[in-house]
Amino acid sequence: MENEIKLSAIHRLRSVAGHVNSVERMVADDKYCVDVIKQIQAVQAALTKVSELVLSGHLHACVTTAIRGDDASERERVLNEIMDVYKLAGK
Repeated sequence: MENEIKLSAIHRLRSVAGHVNSVERMVADDKYCVDVIKQIQAVQAALTKVSELVLSGHLHACVTTAIRGDDASERERVLNEIMDVYKLAGK
């Protein structure tokens, strides 16, 4: 993974961790349920963004290398791996 993508993902994950801790406090403090749900949705959106960053890095590095390579089985393995990720995301 490129260093820039890695640093961006780490920064976002640290932010997500802070938000999760905040949601935990909200639940412990019996905050209004809709406010808690909104914060949970914000955390989920942030995690989706991290996932997109990591996927982009993977596509531009690992997948590109496999596609340009001579090993057909490696190309198939990498492509199937991506397909499996999308299958899991749809569940």
